[in-house]
Order: sequence, then C-alpha cells, then structure tokens
Amino acid sequence: MKLYINTSCILLILSFIFLLSCQTAKKVAFEIPVDTSSKKINHQIKQTYTLQDIGVYANNEFDGARLNGFRKINDSTAAVIINPENTPINKSAYYAFKAWSDIPKSFYFQFQYPDEHEHRYLPQLKVNNEQWKSIDSINLYQTNEGTTIKIQLDKTPLLIAAQEIHSSKHVKDWYTNLIKGKESYVNLSVFGTSKLGRELPVLDIFNGSPENKDIIVLLTRQHPPEVTGYFAFQHFVQTILDNNSELSKEFLNRYRVLAFPIMNPDGVDLGHWRHNAGGVDTNRDWSAYRQPEIRQTVQFISKTLKKNSSKLILGLDFHSTWYDIFYTNEIRKGTTLPYFIENWFAALENNIPNYVVNEKPGNSKKPVSKGWFLYGHNATGVTYEIGDDTPRDKIKTIGTVTAQQMMKILTDK
Repeated sequence: MKLYINTSCILLILSFIFLLSCQTAKKVAFEIPVDTSSKKINHQIKQTYTLQDIGVYANNEFDGARLNGFRKINDSTAAVIINPENTPINKSAYYAFKAWSDIPKSFYFQFQYPDEHEHRYLPQLKVNNEQWKSIDSINLYQTNEGTTIKIQLDKTPLLIAAQEIHSSKHVKDWYTNLIKGKESYVNLSVFGTSKLGRELPVLDIFNGSPENKDIIVLLTRQHPPEVTGYFAFQHFVQTILDNNSELSKEFLNRYRVLAFPIMNPDGVDLGHWRHNAGGVDTNRDWSAYRQPEIRQTVQFISKTLKKNSSKLILGLDFHSTWYDIFYTNEIRKGTTLPYFIENWFAALENNIPNYVVNEKPGNSKKPVSKGWFLYGHNATGVTYEIGDDTPRDKIKTIGTVTAQQMMKILTDK
C-alpha cells in the first residue's frame, strides 16, 4: 500500500505548531493558585432613568458608567442602585452616572449596594468640560440606610462618579499626545486585544539600539476604578520622556522601558468594580494566563526579552487603595536589583518634603504581577499604590520624584 503525503497539509501543521510554540509563555508557579477561568458577568442595562413626577433623570449611557437602577424614595430623594459585574468581588463599589432635573433644585441620592458591600469612594463631580471637583464633605451623609449625598441639579447633566473617569479613549488621547515629537525614542504599538476586542497598547521607550538593554516594565489599570495609580503612572512616564533631562537621556541610553497604560480596557469602559470582561481579577492571572489581556502581555514581554537578549530587572504595577503604600517582595538577595528598594525609598524620603514611605513587604503567594516579576524573572517587583483621596498635586510630585530617583539609582547618579 502506498502512503500519499499532502505536502500542503504538512506545511500547514508545521506552521500551526510553530505559531503555537511562539505564543506559549512560560507558566509561573505560586503557593496559592487562583482559578482565573472566565466567569459570567452581569451587564448593566444602558438607559436613561426617568422619575417623571418629580422631573429628575439619570443615565449610564457612556463609557465608564456604572448604574444598575434608579428609583424614587420621596420627592427629594432617589435610590442609586449599584451592583458589581459578578461575585465574589472586593468591597470597593464603583459608580458613575449623569443626573439632571427639569428645574433647579437640591436633591438627595442614596447609594444602595448589595449586602456586605460598602461605600468607598468620595464622589467626584463634573459638568460639561469643567474640571473635576470633589463633593463638599458637608453634602455627604452616613446614616443607617447607608451613604447619601446632596447635589444641586438643573437641566445641565452633572456627572457623578467614584473617581475621575478615564476611559480607554481618554487614555489613548493621553499617550498619543504625550509621544508627539518623541517618536525617535518612543515606539507605540498595539500588541493585542482584550476579550471584547479593545486595543492593548504599549509604549516601548529607549535610545539607540534595543539589543542587550535591561528592561523595566510599568503596568497600570488592571483594576478599572484605580485612577490615582494611573495618575502616578502618567507622571512617572512623562518624567522618563523629558526631552530636556540629561538624566533621562542617559537612562534611556542604558535601559529600555515597556509601559502598558491600560491593562484592562474592557473593565474600564464597562464600568466594572474590579474585573475584566471575563469576570476575572487580572491581577490574579499572572500564572496560568487564562485571560487574553495577561496572556498577550506576558507573550509580548517574553518575546521582547528573547529577541533582544535582554533581561527584565524591575517591574512596577501602579494601583490605588485607601492610602499610599508600596507592596514589595521580601526576597531580594540574589535578585536583579538586591538593594534597589531600600535605596529608592531612602531617596524618596530625602527628596519629597515631609514624605514617609509606607512599605509592606511580603512575598507574593497568589499570582499577582509583583510575584511574576520575582518568580518568573528573578526581578524586583513592586505594587505601587496611591491613595484614593491623595491630593492630585501630591500625586504629581510622587510620580515625578519616584521616576527621577529610579533613573538616578540605575545610572549611578
């Protein structure tokens, strides 16, 4: 019996095997595994809610909105119903909606969350193209029924949100404008797409040749509402890209930075409390890479390292929490930068007036990014957290100085 071999089929199979091997990223083991397979999410219904008899309206028809229900309590108060994308989830209820009325009036909004979930974020307010401003504390009330706010309404829609809204479009506008005139040392690329097809961008920053340059990775917006960490990331990246800084020029002659400005664009635009469109906390997926955002990020970093014979030496993941804090790994001896953390923190305290570093060391047991940097690359990893209510001018100072001192330490300045 003769065996006939279809050459085109063999080539197709070999090509598939080659492609699969190129896309496979090395898994990293953690002490406590987390199931990051996709889970069902509950989509909010986009609509305008109408309380016709009292002439008050609310809607969630914009990117970054979160409003699951709106009902009248009495003639001066409405319930704002906020639910998470799925459960279990952390107790950090995110909300964002627009409200207006037929005639000018004072009006009360009572936030209602599922059992065991509490109000976290101080409301931020915005009208049209005006600047965001925090609600005056005299207009926020804590009662047995929960959190209530008093707002002045009129015919112009007022945006009321847990934090300033920075949708994927806002983020794109920011980095597009940031790199204008800097194309000689910043390469913008889209290395993948989210579960729902939104772009995953990266800023690839270096001078000269990328060959053999050690790499620093910067991440942000794994958790959608955590914009204060994103603000610090912005100032950090802007400082690295300063054309007039000799420190920046020397740093980029020696190092390469991969900056990922929006790791979870679906969650951001869908107004999620924490998860992506797969219903998963992406900062628990740095082991099995079951979610497309993390899988493609890891593949991109791995491919970049291999292609240029480079080493990943430092990873900073920008987040937000109730207060400023740096989560670090205790394991430092024998890593890429064994003394970086203590030198960096000392430099911050010496260069930011009245600033005391709040550090919480502990080796990552669950599959988070700072553990992936350590266990996957023997690199220094830090979860860089900014407080929800940290003043925005202070965030600028912290973001700028942390970048400056990092560059000084890594260039021996």
